[in-house]
Amino acid sequence: MSTVKLNTAQSIIAHVVQIEGGFVNDAADSGGATRYGITEQVARDNGYQGPMVDLPKATAIEIYRRNYWAELMLDDVLKTSPGVALELFDTAVNAGVSFAATSLQRVLNVLNRNGRDFPDLVVDGDIGPNTIAAYQDFLRTRSRYGETVLLRALNCVQGAHYIELSERRSKDERFTFGWLLNRVAIH
Repeated sequence: MSTVKLNTAQSIIAHVVQIEGGFVNDAADSGGATRYGITEQVARDNGYQGPMVDLPKATAIEIYRRNYWAELMLDDVLKTSPGVALELFDTAVNAGVSFAATSLQRVLNVLNRNGRDFPDLVVDGDIGPNTIAAYQDFLRTRSRYGETVLLRALNCVQGAHYIELSERRSKDERFTFGWLLNRVAIH
């Protein structure tokens, strides 16, 4: 864990880029050639045409800011919890934006006390005003332990995802230990 205070979009994105590291092209990794965690397909979808080994860090950061951070409305999440913003961003980078969004929606639905605290959300993988409002209502209602419980729940979903992924695709078993060590953590 970095000693840098992770409380801005810039610091969180930089932290995750550091975790992702440089160029990797592991034949066993479904993501294929990556640099800074950006897969070749994502780079191409965002207009980068050069060799993946040469993908500029600034390009990776811009892709993360536009396609991950903004898609999850993490500026709104960051205002109330840098830890939750980091968790959702890191999950999106490693498991996909839609997975991170549906994880938040699912967790909020089971923590709303049968709709007493806020209405159930449509679990559609699209973070919008309703999801942000529910997230803010949850933290306000469960103030003392809300952030801790939300982070634990998100990590439970993420950890289960890695285990289920490895059960379906045995080739991923070689990555499971590292995923659980480096990705499933209270930040």
